[in-house]
Amino acid sequence: MSAQSSAFDPKRPIYRLSDLPQGKPTRFDLSPDAQDMRALAEELELNALRKLRFAGEIRATGETDWRIDARLGATVVQPCVVSLEPVTTRIETSVTRHYVADHVEPDAAEVEMPEDDTVEPLPHQIDLTAVMAEALALSIPAYPRKDSAETVQAVFTEPGKAPLTDDDVRPFAGLAELRDKLEGKE
Repeated sequence: MSAQSSAFDPKRPIYRLSDLPQGKPTRFDLSPDAQDMRALAEELELNALRKLRFAGEIRATGETDWRIDARLGATVVQPCVVSLEPVTTRIETSVTRHYVADHVEPDAAEVEMPEDDTVEPLPHQIDLTAVMAEALALSIPAYPRKDSAETVQAVFTEPGKAPLTDDDVRPFAGLAELRDKLEGKE
């Protein structure tokens, strides 16, 4: 196969589905270099990204549909939501995408989440770097927290007024105290 007709570009792995064999899976194994990981870490607002690997296979399912089954592994470093200290998280997850030819995108303003969220419209080509980046973005902890980080309660109010605390706004916060008073406990 000549370089021009190849479905795989080593710098940006994009597979044209029309070039892939229908009868056997096409295996891939991506391990971006340090420069690419720095760029992805910056895009995802991470302090650092290490040991990123995305490996699996693309295979035909039926006459027109395709499927990706892969494993994503990465070590991410993010700022703690409480203390801003670095938090290191190891991510190991399965990634599945079903590309179907007869996929219909809902056109309503509000739509229920589908039962299978791995189904997507069939593209002409699959950009594995984009699939890897999307899977990583979805796997990163939304609120990373260092084990030793303690939440500090800040209380603000106008001068001369009693501050409103978290306990004051909890609907059942005073029920235990009321129960104890009714039972004669102090």
